[in-house]
Amino acid sequence: MIKLHDIASGSKGNACLIYNDKTNILIDMGITKVRLCEGLLEINKDINDIDFVLFTHDHVDHIGGEKFIPLEKKYALKNTINLQNSNILENYKEYTFGDFKVTPLKTSHDAINPCGFIIEDKDEKLVYMTDTGKILKKSLALMSNADYYFIESNHDLDMLNNSGRPRVLINRIAGDHGHLSNEDSAYYMTGLVGEKTKKIILAHLSEDCNTEEIAIETYKKIFDLKGIKQKIEIKCARQWESVDL
Repeated sequence: MIKLHDIASGSKGNACLIYNDKTNILIDMGITKVRLCEGLLEINKDINDIDFVLFTHDHVDHIGGEKFIPLEKKYALKNTINLQNSNILENYKEYTFGDFKVTPLKTSHDAINPCGFIIEDKDEKLVYMTDTGKILKKSLALMSNADYYFIESNHDLDMLNNSGRPRVLINRIAGDHGHLSNEDSAYYMTGLVGEKTKKIILAHLSEDCNTEEIAIETYKKIFDLKGIKQKIEIKCARQWESVDL
């Protein structure tokens, strides 16, 4: 059974533990060591329990605390961080990490070599994808009918356009190499959810240009529009509080 304990999600830092009874995988380490340890303690774990750390891309809110992780535990695509050659991953190639199978998925973001991940055990499948302005066709083809989705729903487009931010920044966030809006995220998910899908966690919400209520309401509205009637729990990851699957 796949479990998830998200410690932080957003532009101020990211760290998410995906685990079962035997294997603990941390995705990203963009927070302080103190906050990581506090978050792990919430589920009776500590930093030494982490078996592997996978990094999605090289932005500071995802790698800012990587110095606290032993080199041999760190894995990422090429040029994301300094790694041992044996720990460099490739997109769309399946790897074994303890009890889990992990497949990196190419994303579309203004980083050197960004990715998301599919994480599977013998019974369940979880898709983890944040920091992407669109979802590429090759990645989409592998993402359908997962049990769980941890998916970006960064901004409400009206709030972003009326945020007072410089237009160049607005265009960057809303562009193909920026972040998914609530609407884009929801429309992608209408084509991905299947009979196995149980829960969706909306991730990397903007603190200034989104709210949990707006993100969830947008999802529900678009799911209704597309005729999706199955009961899927939708909740939001948070910047300053941990959230469990």
